[in-house]
Amino acid sequence: MLEKAIYGSRKYWVWICFLLALIGVGFLSYLYQFKVGLGITGMSRDVSWGLYIGQFTFLVGVAASGVMVVLPYYLHNYKKFARLTILGEFLAIAAVVMCMLFIFVDMGQPLRVLNVILHPTPNSVMFFDMCVLAGYLVLNVLVGWTVLGAERKEVAPPKWVKPLIYLSIAWAPSIHTVTAFLYAGLPGRHFWLSAIMAARFLASAFAAGPALLILLALIVRKNTKFDPGTEAIQSLGKIVTYCMFINVFFLGLEFFTAFYSKIPGHMYPFIYLYSGLEGHAKLVPIMWLSTILAAVALVLLIFPQIRKKESLLALASVCVFISLWIDKGFGLVIGGFVPNPFERVTEYWPTLPETFITLAVWAIGFLVLTILYKIAISVKEEVVFDKYGERQIKAE
Repeated sequence: MLEKAIYGSRKYWVWICFLLALIGVGFLSYLYQFKVGLGITGMSRDVSWGLYIGQFTFLVGVAASGVMVVLPYYLHNYKKFARLTILGEFLAIAAVVMCMLFIFVDMGQPLRVLNVILHPTPNSVMFFDMCVLAGYLVLNVLVGWTVLGAERKEVAPPKWVKPLIYLSIAWAPSIHTVTAFLYAGLPGRHFWLSAIMAARFLASAFAAGPALLILLALIVRKNTKFDPGTEAIQSLGKIVTYCMFINVFFLGLEFFTAFYSKIPGHMYPFIYLYSGLEGHAKLVPIMWLSTILAAVALVLLIFPQIRKKESLLALASVCVFISLWIDKGFGLVIGGFVPNPFERVTEYWPTLPETFITLAVWAIGFLVLTILYKIAISVKEEVVFDKYGERQIKAE
């Protein structure tokens, strides 16, 4: 099926070339980082996790969110998701690839990756995070590719795939739960020391991931002959609505706990992020942008008559995705380092080379996603779907 990726329209190849250009610029920046070290980034002794780990944290959630279409379709026989399932699985593959690459670039020296493999530490949460991510990647590749191949051959998928599907459904929440434990297990960082950190991670993941999938489904519909289905897209919109509300509620709980208890270690990160601390306020504008986008998204999503208009649903999905990217992919990570244990404020902002490397990793992810979607859609266009997504062979 790989041969389907080498045939495409002019628009398809322009997009591929654009991604390759971003990857090229990012690769040159990475060579500079490899030569000079992580000193070219905005990170420091006090802020040792920055844009790279923020993207990793956010994208683990996007990867886990694939379960929101896989579970209803395979476990509850929700046939409206028949056309979306493969798109969700392939999105998970691209997201996990990006997660691994962000860990790779954050380590500085590539050979350090071998330390995790050659010298495993079972009592380390990072070790288990690597294991669950690698396992989830393998599961999605096996399931997605096998089911798509069976569909192309017009036969039923092999029976051994079903147990793997059920395993992937249980596995998906685990990858983001373990990632949350990386933060919640650090007692010296009060901002992350929360019993609901894993719950916050999952709520935000199940809002941001489906929001991105909605946008991808609309793009696929506009640029190909394959229609993921209006009802399926609207069902995803409901999932985004509920999960976004839960995410905002959980954030409110954190605010209440911090400010009602008046424990400085809990309050100061929130004060720094939303109003500035000791004259340091670099992140205040983008954190308020995240808040405004979240409010706009909720207003657009809460009313069914608004949500059913796909243009407004797309706008709401963009707002959700950007809002959570800022909050979780930037604010959550940086806020945990402010103030440091000596109650000093060290601000962080990504440098230009760091930004180029980040963009390159995203470009690699979208390149993988584009190729996988091109293959999947080419196969899907060979068959005709009824209104519930059940396959019917094209008439000769």
